[in-house]
Amino acid sequence: MKDPERTQADRLDAMAEHLRTTAKPHGALALERGLNALRARLSVERKRPRLVLRRGLALALTLSSVALGVLLVRSLWPHPRAPLKPVALTRVVGGQVLEGGYLSEIGHRGVELDFDEGSTFVLTPGTRGRLRSLGADGARFEVDHGTAAFRITPSAERRWVVEAGPFLVSVRGTDFTVVWDPTSERLDVELRRGRVTVSGPVVGDDLGLRPGQHLAVSLQRAETTISETRLDSAPAASAGIAAAADAAAPSASLTPAPALRPSPSSLPVPSSAARLSSVEHGWRQALAKGQWDRILDDVERAGVAASLQTLSSDDLFVLADAARYRRRTDLARAALLAERERFPNSPRSLDAVFMLGRVEELRPHGSAQAIARYDEYLARAPSGTYAAEALGRKMILVKATDGPDRAREIASEYLRRFPKGSYAEAARTLERVP
Repeated sequence: MKDPERTQADRLDAMAEHLRTTAKPHGALALERGLNALRARLSVERKRPRLVLRRGLALALTLSSVALGVLLVRSLWPHPRAPLKPVALTRVVGGQVLEGGYLSEIGHRGVELDFDEGSTFVLTPGTRGRLRSLGADGARFEVDHGTAAFRITPSAERRWVVEAGPFLVSVRGTDFTVVWDPTSERLDVELRRGRVTVSGPVVGDDLGLRPGQHLAVSLQRAETTISETRLDSAPAASAGIAAAADAAAPSASLTPAPALRPSPSSLPVPSSAARLSSVEHGWRQALAKGQWDRILDDVERAGVAASLQTLSSDDLFVLADAARYRRRTDLARAALLAERERFPNSPRSLDAVFMLGRVEELRPHGSAQAIARYDEYLARAPSGTYAAEALGRKMILVKATDGPDRAREIASEYLRRFPKGSYAEAARTLERVP
């Protein structure tokens, strides 16, 4: 029996011998081709890491460029901002805010309004004003009569507006004082810090003031003057206001303010009058720019009779002012009478009585009617906002119509009640006349 391992070895030997005898040697050309193929393969294997590296670097540069572009776009594109929070009235010192934003003074020490973002309004004793609106863009305040100081916290997003008669004072952040006398139709603005612009009749559009300047405007004389004041000492008006704020009674120190509607009028009005009321802000701007004919044209297009029956209380006063400045006394008188008839319990109803006296003075031979209006006002509001002016105008008219003897008694009463009033010097002159 044959050995299996030997048999396997014999087979391998036979196979090797067969290969040696049958295989043909490669020629030079074949060997060269094989060598070239081997070299090419080795070259590819050596270049592959470099190619991978270059491709990786190119990808990294591309991603970096994309990231840089995104950052650049984000830096140049305006970021969406959260909506501004509306300004809120946080404290009322020395008074209270009535329906419609009217301020009611408690006592005779002035009124201070404080807002949540740091701004403050301070009204001297006897000043009449109204907080017309509050919103994210600031507040809109109206000085009906008297002196008010404003300290507005600077903000690029907010624009505060102060109305005084036909004038608008626009401000973003500053410290200034506004004095408005509707009787003499005089405006004073004194700026201590920041910048304000004033628009209105005589001054034109956006008259800018710088710190330390005092603007005085007289509508009756159509005069505008700007003078320099000292910044190292508080102006008399500002000092008086600060004193009034310091003296505010603690018992009236905190009065909650009702929610204020941005719309100045809650009176529903139909059709054409609704369109007029919707542009009340435009009327204010037009009044400030001396564009009184625009207001009068709006009313005439809508119909005078319909407008007088449907316009809001504020709109009627704007119309009365525009008509009075344009010397349209009949229309001014009609607007004020409509105010009295339709809003007999409003704070402006008494104001309308006094303003009717001013309108009557503009009418030919209207002195007697004017005196009657001033008497009516003094009887209904002996300590009212316009009491000193009503008594002073009555004194002047009585002197012109009945002579100094009849006016002297009124002069004595005026000095007794208003020794520092605007007509005090005229009253003293009357008393000295023999």
